[in-house]
Amino acid sequence: MFLLIIGSIASITSTISLIPQIFQTFKTKSVADLSLLMLINFFICSICWVIYGIILNATSVWITNIIMLIFSALLIILKIKYNRK
Repeated sequence: MFLLIIGSIASITSTISLIPQIFQTFKTKSVADLSLLMLINFFICSICWVIYGIILNATSVWITNIIMLIFSALLIILKIKYNRK
């Protein structure tokens, strides 16, 4: 039970971790302080976690990281889009 609670907290907090940055980026249209290298690293890391979760049949791991993959891809797109302006 303890591990389930810890895992759930980790999944929820990691999944929502990029939401404030996404909202801030939409609001300000400023990406100057976002590191593209960090975002790409986050994207690659999420891909690896999805694969790992699928191989181990750990549903919470791959679902959480698919969401993180989407969020990090969105931030990469915003970084590229708003960096041009």
